[in-house]
Amino acid sequence: MNQQEAERSAVDPDEWPTMEVVKQALADPHWRPVPFYQFIIKLHGRCNLSCDYCYMYELADQSWRGKPVAMTQETIDQAARRIGEHIRAHNELSRVEVILHGGEPLLAGPSTLAYAATAFRNAATARSPVTLTMQTNGVLLDDNVLPVLREHHIRVGVSVDGDREGHDRHRRYADGRGSYDLVMRGLERLRRPAYRDLFAGVLCTVDTANDPIDVYEALLACSPPMINFLLPHGNWNEPPPGRGEDPGSTPHADWLIQIFDRWYDTAPPPTRIFLFEEIMTLILGGTGRSETVGLGAAGIIVIETDGTFELVDSLKSSFEGAPATGLDIFNNSLDDALLHPGVVARQRGSAALCDTCLACPIHKICGGGYYPHRYRVGSGFLNPSVYCADLTRLIGHIGQRMARDIEALKERTSDANTAAAAR
Repeated sequence: MNQQEAERSAVDPDEWPTMEVVKQALADPHWRPVPFYQFIIKLHGRCNLSCDYCYMYELADQSWRGKPVAMTQETIDQAARRIGEHIRAHNELSRVEVILHGGEPLLAGPSTLAYAATAFRNAATARSPVTLTMQTNGVLLDDNVLPVLREHHIRVGVSVDGDREGHDRHRRYADGRGSYDLVMRGLERLRRPAYRDLFAGVLCTVDTANDPIDVYEALLACSPPMINFLLPHGNWNEPPPGRGEDPGSTPHADWLIQIFDRWYDTAPPPTRIFLFEEIMTLILGGTGRSETVGLGAAGIIVIETDGTFELVDSLKSSFEGAPATGLDIFNNSLDDALLHPGVVARQRGSAALCDTCLACPIHKICGGGYYPHRYRVGSGFLNPSVYCADLTRLIGHIGQRMARDIEALKERTSDANTAAAAR
């Protein structure tokens, strides 16, 4: 994509990131765009639930109303061609993940799931196999669809918000009925021996109105191989639920710390918790894989039901049109999207952080927080996260727990060495 095309695809030329981000990146001799390796495919654009915190249907961007209900086979085929083209253009990629998403992707039905899985698998090369995953609310995990998931080895993440009370507080049908019983039934089917290895884990949105330990124990009862906690979406203009007027308050960190301490003090841990593991890895100087913390270059792109390329879909919580790129699979390559300001900004690491973040001693761990949570009218996304205080407290607590244990381990090792020398 040339500079003029990139300028036309920017959503708002006055708010950050502007085309200046792209110009600065291209002027840096050490910078190269990171190819996309994670593709979110909006297989179905509607949902059978009406969760009140849903960024797609309930928050600022309402573009779903003008898009097709579901992807056609033509759109699936073209999306697969673009992904295959991208893999080959970048000398094959070591990691390629296609995430079937929605709305609710299981509304697409077993035959469409099978068709899409085949098309995206065919985009792979010998050195770039495609991993297929799905994020679902779990209600439609039944004996019609599970054999298709098994045949095409589509791994499944299920959204669960804790016990019945915590889950049904938000994850309801449009008529107000809770979805907990049907989700638990779907999870029970998924955990059968024939399908157990397809279970990728559970995604839980933090709600400080729920007791954290009750939520944690309810999630453990689902026997997930991994739990991922998601902070509810919001920004400086539309604060997330649970955050008071005091910017220094840390309700979400306080909630998560209770779970961290229970999990960290259990040996061996009963499951993996992605957010905590990522923070611990970054504290130790490792490279993270998360979008929510750290400075890793984001390699994610969304393909909507109509074939348009969009930035990460949780940007829909920011403002109308926030994820739009002006590009689509029928007229543009994936390389065209690599020079969109919103993509470049999320691949520039510390070079794309505000001065407040750069002055913070933990910015390489926090990474400025999740990109959609930084938005403020006027300055765009060039701000700290609205969860800045929470992230500072959570990272500090985890770091202190680790530091104490590392120091204790050093003392035990020293004592053991001294005793061995005395013998």
